[in-house]
Formats: sequence, C-alpha cells, structure tokens
Amino acid sequence: MAVSVMVFQKECSSSLQIRLLAGEKGLGREITAAGPSEVGLAITGEAFPLDAGRVAILGKNEIDYFLCQTPRRQAEIADKIFSYPSPCIITTSDLDVPDVFLDAANRRGMPFFVSSILIADLVEELQWELRRLLRESATVHGVLVDILGIGVLLAGQSGVGKSECALDLIVRGSRLVADDIILVEKAGSATLIGRGNKLTQHHMEVRGLGILNIRDLFGLIATRHAKKIELVIRIELWEKGKEYDRLGVEQECVEILGVRLPSLLIPVSPGRNVATIVEVAVRNHLLKQQGVNSAAELIERQIQKAGGIVES
Repeated sequence: MAVSVMVFQKECSSSLQIRLLAGEKGLGREITAAGPSEVGLAITGEAFPLDAGRVAILGKNEIDYFLCQTPRRQAEIADKIFSYPSPCIITTSDLDVPDVFLDAANRRGMPFFVSSILIADLVEELQWELRRLLRESATVHGVLVDILGIGVLLAGQSGVGKSECALDLIVRGSRLVADDIILVEKAGSATLIGRGNKLTQHHMEVRGLGILNIRDLFGLIATRHAKKIELVIRIELWEKGKEYDRLGVEQECVEILGVRLPSLLIPVSPGRNVATIVEVAVRNHLLKQQGVNSAAELIERQIQKAGGIVES
C-alpha cells in the first residue's frame, strides 16, 4: 500500500505540526513504508542514498556537518540529497535550514517539510501516523479500556452510561485508552489496535462533572496510549419484553474492518452495577480463552443427569 506525500501533508499537518518549505511539485511522490529513515551518511554526498519510499529525517548532526563544507561542496551535496527517490524530507524548526537546501528541493521536486516538534518526539509520532495511513483504519464511538490486560470496547448509544462505567473501572485499577472517538487500525489479518485522538487523549467526558483529565486525576498508570481490541461489550437500556441471553452459550460477534470480535450485550437498569458486570465478563472471557466455559459445562452436566448418568 502507498500514500502520496500530498495526502500525508493533508492528514498529518496538524498532528506532526509540519509545513512545506520547498519542493511542492513533488507532492505526488509516494510513501510506501511506515518506518522513517535518517539522512545520516547520505549528507556526505557519497554512496549512501536515501531509501526509496521512506520519509527521511534531517537532524542536527547532518546540518552541522553540512555547514562545515565549502559553498561549492554544499551545493553538490544538496543537489545529490534531493535527487534521491525518497518521497520527502522533514527537519525541525529549531535548526537553521540552509537556503541551498530549499533551492535543491525546488529544482529536484522533492518536498521539504519543517516541523515544530523535536526530533525524538517527531520520529515516534511520524511512525504512528504513517502506520495509520498505510493500514486500513476506521473511527468508532465508545470507550476503550484496558481491563485485566484485555482491550475492551464499550459501545452503546450516547447517554447510556459508557463513560460512567469506564470511570468506575478506572477507580478499580483499569486503564483508559480513549473516550468518545476511537481510532482503530488494522494490524495484520485479525488484529485491531485502538487509540485516542491526540487532542483529547487521556480525557473523558462524564455528565455532571464535565471534562476530566484521567492522567492528572489518577496518575500515569491509569492511561494507555494504545491497546489491542479483543472484546466488545455493548451497553443498552433495559427494554421490557425483550429477550436477553441468560445462559451465555452462544458467542455473538461484531465485525470491524473485516475482523470479527467476540461481543456481549449488557442491558442497563436502575440499581445494576454495570462496572462489576463488565469486569466479570472480562474475567469470564479470559477463562474461555483458557478452555473453561462455565455455561457449557453446566448444560453438559444437566444433559448427563437427564440421561441417567450419575457422577461419582
């Protein structure tokens, strides 16, 4: 899969805080790899070309080396750097970019960006954004919580109590991944990774309390940046007369980005401790993963008893 530099700029200009300095005519170049590469030894102008398909990062060491060269040598190096098949180059705003780089970028048609994020943070965020762009992705509404090591997506209509349930779980030791808007990425054929929007990360809206910063309230241990989604629990208001599963033998599933995930439906009524039910549901899910199915075992014992088989 590939994504053009133009799409990359449009989708990531806010999160990466990037702006185009030069090389606009090369925005049609394609990015094919999520892992960025450093300009590194390519700045010497020798036989160390930039990788095709990978975004290149220009750092302080490279700039310092470049500025030590003669003007003629600088022109040669810049022309060679921007003639490589790399889709684009990104540097940071705390570095002084030589004008010869801008001239070469425009002449060779390689987009040259500057970011206001420091290099160390830029590389991490760039990797995540490129993985998102190069994979299938979707946005779902709900709350994603890490409960006992299992990524649980709490889904349901607005106002049903998802955030309140998640808050109760966090007080008990669970960890918030995202509230309201969850960015879901497909990693492999059967794996979904969920994370929050960068702007609202670690925040939660609880009616009556407003916006809460979970990290500030409960500490770093109460939040996670991302988590694999393994279970979907749908919460809905109790509807009188509706038939609900009372045995738990049949395993329902929901599909997100073509991946089927086990799902449970929990009806909510006054006086019901939803957080406790959700936590027990996760514990039961863990037991099933270990081959222990309480409902199936009980039914099997009933069948044996009905057939006249007496257990010792």
